Amino acid sequence: MLKNKLKAIIPSLVVILGTIFGINLGINNQDVNLQESNVGAIVQQISEIQNEEISDQNLNEQKDNFSTEKTQHSKNNILEENKYYYSKDDVALYIHTYNRLPKNFITKKEARSLGWVGGSVEKFAQGKCIGGDRFYNNEEILPVKSGRTYTECDIDTLGKNSRGAKRIVFSNDGLIFYTENHYETFEEINFE
Repeated sequence: MLKNKLKAIIPSLVVILGTIFGINLGINNQDVNLQESNVGAIVQQISEIQNEEISDQNLNEQKDNFSTEKTQHSKNNILEENKYYYSKDDVALYIHTYNRLPKNFITKKEARSLGWVGGSVEKFAQGKCIGGDRFYNNEEILPVKSGRTYTECDIDTLGKNSRGAKRIVFSNDGLIFYTENHYETFEEINFE
Protein backbone atom coordinates (compact mmCIF):
# COMPACT_ATOMS: atom_id res chain seq x y z
CA MET A 1 0.00 0.00 0.00
CA LEU A 2 2.82 2.41 0.89
CA LYS A 3 4.64 1.64 -2.37
CA ASN A 4 1.47 2.30 -4.39
CA LYS A 5 1.01 5.68 -2.70
CA LEU A 6 4.63 6.60 -3.39
CA LYS A 7 4.30 5.55 -7.03
CA ALA A 8 1.22 7.75 -7.34
CA ILE A 9 2.83 10.94 -6.04
CA ILE A 10 6.43 10.66 -7.29
CA PRO A 11 5.63 12.06 -10.77
CA SER A 12 3.91 15.06 -9.23
CA LEU A 13 6.78 15.54 -6.80
CA VAL A 14 9.30 15.51 -9.67
CA VAL A 15 7.28 18.17 -11.50
CA ILE A 16 7.03 20.31 -8.35
CA LEU A 17 10.75 20.09 -7.65
CA GLY A 18 11.51 20.79 -11.29
CA THR A 19 9.28 23.85 -11.19
CA ILE A 20 10.81 25.09 -7.93
CA PHE A 21 14.37 24.70 -9.17
CA GLY A 22 13.64 25.95 -12.69
CA ILE A 23 14.33 22.68 -14.44
CA ASN A 24 12.53 22.28 -17.76
CA LEU A 25 11.09 18.80 -17.80
CA GLY A 26 9.45 19.24 -21.18
CA ILE A 27 6.02 18.76 -19.68
CA ASN A 28 3.14 20.91 -20.85
CA ASN A 29 1.63 22.96 -18.03
CA GLN A 30 -1.83 22.09 -19.32
CA ASP A 31 -1.07 18.45 -18.58
CA VAL A 32 0.31 19.19 -15.16
CA ASN A 33 -1.98 22.05 -14.08
CA LEU A 34 0.22 22.84 -11.09
CA GLN A 35 -1.71 25.10 -8.76
CA GLU A 36 -0.80 26.00 -5.20
CA SER A 37 -3.67 23.90 -3.87
CA ASN A 38 -2.31 20.88 -5.74
CA VAL A 39 1.16 21.48 -4.30
CA GLY A 40 -0.31 21.62 -0.80
CA ALA A 41 -2.24 18.41 -1.37
CA ILE A 42 0.87 16.63 -2.63
CA VAL A 43 2.95 17.85 0.30
CA GLN A 44 0.19 16.60 2.62
CA GLN A 45 0.24 13.20 0.91
CA ILE A 46 4.02 12.97 1.31
CA SER A 47 3.70 13.84 4.98
CA GLU A 48 1.03 11.19 5.47
CA ILE A 49 3.14 8.57 3.73
CA GLN A 50 6.18 9.40 5.85
CA ASN A 51 4.10 8.92 8.97
CA GLU A 52 2.69 5.61 7.73
CA GLU A 53 5.13 3.21 9.34
CA ILE A 54 2.72 0.63 10.62
CA SER A 55 0.60 -1.87 8.79
CA ASP A 56 -3.11 -1.35 8.19
CA GLN A 57 -3.87 -4.04 10.74
CA ASN A 58 -1.80 -2.31 13.43
CA LEU A 59 -3.36 1.01 12.49
CA ASN A 60 -6.85 -0.39 13.05
CA GLU A 61 -5.75 -1.85 16.39
CA GLN A 62 -4.32 1.51 17.43
CA LYS A 63 -7.49 3.36 16.38
CA ASP A 64 -9.44 1.13 18.76
CA ASN A 65 -7.27 2.40 21.64
CA PHE A 66 -8.29 6.03 21.14
CA SER A 67 -11.56 7.71 21.94
CA THR A 68 -13.29 9.38 19.03
CA GLU A 69 -13.53 12.48 21.22
CA LYS A 70 -11.00 14.96 19.87
CA THR A 71 -9.70 15.98 23.28
CA GLN A 72 -9.30 12.54 24.81
CA HIS A 73 -6.22 10.37 24.60
CA SER A 74 -5.28 6.79 25.30
CA LYS A 75 -3.33 6.18 28.49
CA ASN A 76 -1.06 3.96 26.38
CA ASN A 77 0.09 6.99 24.38
CA ILE A 78 2.95 8.17 26.60
CA LEU A 79 5.28 10.96 25.51
CA GLU A 80 8.98 10.89 26.26
CA GLU A 81 10.09 12.92 29.24
CA ASN A 82 12.44 15.88 28.71
CA LYS A 83 11.46 16.40 25.06
CA TYR A 84 9.95 19.49 23.46
CA TYR A 85 6.19 19.47 22.80
CA TYR A 86 4.06 22.25 21.32
CA SER A 87 0.60 21.02 20.28
CA LYS A 88 -2.49 21.11 22.47
CA ASP A 89 -2.79 17.33 22.57
CA ASP A 90 0.90 16.62 23.22
CA VAL A 91 1.28 19.27 25.91
CA ALA A 92 -1.93 18.16 27.66
CA LEU A 93 -0.82 14.52 27.59
CA TYR A 94 2.62 15.50 28.91
CA ILE A 95 1.04 17.43 31.80
CA HIS A 96 -1.27 14.50 32.52
CA THR A 97 1.65 12.06 32.49
CA TYR A 98 4.38 14.02 34.29
CA ASN A 99 2.36 16.63 36.27
CA ARG A 100 4.44 19.45 34.80
CA LEU A 101 5.14 21.28 31.56
CA PRO A 102 7.61 20.00 28.97
CA LYS A 103 11.09 21.52 29.22
CA ASN A 104 10.56 23.85 26.26
CA PHE A 105 8.36 26.14 28.37
CA ILE A 106 9.85 29.07 30.27
CA THR A 107 8.12 31.54 32.57
CA LYS A 108 7.66 35.19 31.70
CA LYS A 109 10.29 36.05 34.33
CA GLU A 110 12.80 33.67 32.71
CA ALA A 111 11.99 35.13 29.28
CA ARG A 112 12.40 38.72 30.53
CA SER A 113 15.84 37.84 31.90
CA LEU A 114 16.78 36.98 28.29
CA GLY A 115 15.54 40.35 26.96
CA TRP A 116 11.97 39.39 26.02
CA VAL A 117 9.36 42.15 26.42
CA GLY A 118 6.38 40.54 24.68
CA GLY A 119 5.30 38.65 21.60
CA SER A 120 7.17 35.56 20.51
CA VAL A 121 9.94 34.45 22.84
CA GLU A 122 11.75 32.50 20.11
CA LYS A 123 14.22 35.23 19.14
CA PHE A 124 15.46 35.19 22.74
CA ALA A 125 15.18 31.44 23.43
CA GLN A 126 15.04 29.24 20.34
CA GLY A 127 12.38 26.53 20.49
CA LYS A 128 10.94 27.86 23.75
CA CYS A 129 7.42 29.01 24.56
CA ILE A 130 5.92 30.96 27.44
CA GLY A 131 4.47 28.74 30.15
CA GLY A 132 4.62 28.06 33.85
CA ASP A 133 3.12 31.25 35.23
CA ARG A 134 0.17 31.20 37.57
CA PHE A 135 -3.35 31.63 36.19
CA TYR A 136 -5.42 33.27 38.92
CA ASN A 137 -8.95 32.32 37.76
CA ASN A 138 -10.22 35.68 39.08
CA GLU A 139 -13.51 35.36 37.19
CA GLU A 140 -13.90 31.83 38.58
CA ILE A 141 -14.63 30.42 35.13
CA LEU A 142 -12.74 27.25 36.10
CA PRO A 143 -13.71 25.03 39.05
CA VAL A 144 -12.76 26.49 42.42
CA LYS A 145 -11.57 24.33 45.31
CA SER A 146 -9.64 25.14 48.46
CA GLY A 147 -5.91 24.77 47.79
CA ARG A 148 -6.33 24.46 44.02
CA THR A 149 -4.03 26.61 41.90
CA TYR A 150 -3.77 26.90 38.13
CA THR A 151 -0.79 27.26 35.81
CA GLU A 152 -0.97 28.46 32.20
CA CYS A 153 1.05 27.90 29.03
CA ASP A 154 0.92 29.11 25.44
CA ILE A 155 -0.09 26.67 22.71
CA ASP A 156 0.74 26.73 19.01
CA THR A 157 3.17 29.68 19.13
CA LEU A 158 6.28 28.12 17.61
CA GLY A 159 7.27 30.12 14.53
CA LYS A 160 4.64 32.79 15.19
CA ASN A 161 5.20 36.51 15.82
CA SER A 162 2.80 36.71 18.75
CA ARG A 163 1.75 34.52 21.63
CA GLY A 164 -1.72 34.16 20.15
CA ALA A 165 -4.88 33.29 22.09
CA LYS A 166 -4.47 29.53 22.62
CA ARG A 167 -3.60 28.37 26.14
CA ILE A 168 -3.64 25.31 28.31
CA VAL A 169 -4.49 25.96 31.94
CA PHE A 170 -3.93 23.12 34.41
CA SER A 171 -4.44 22.68 38.12
CA ASN A 172 -2.20 21.30 40.84
CA ASP A 173 -4.75 18.50 41.35
CA GLY A 174 -4.99 17.11 37.82
CA LEU A 175 -7.49 19.25 35.91
CA ILE A 176 -6.47 20.34 32.40
CA PHE A 177 -8.33 22.92 30.30
CA TYR A 178 -7.83 24.40 26.84
CA THR A 179 -8.88 27.82 25.59
CA GLU A 180 -8.50 29.00 22.02
CA ASN A 181 -9.89 32.47 22.69
CA HIS A 182 -7.65 33.81 25.48
CA TYR A 183 -9.63 32.62 28.51
CA GLU A 184 -13.12 33.52 27.28
CA THR A 185 -14.22 29.88 27.14
CA PHE A 186 -12.58 26.61 28.15
CA GLU A 187 -12.91 22.95 27.26
CA GLU A 188 -11.79 20.35 29.76
CA ILE A 189 -9.32 17.77 28.47
CA ASN A 190 -10.01 14.33 29.90
CA PHE A 191 -7.91 11.19 29.77
CA GLU A 192 -9.89 7.97 30.11
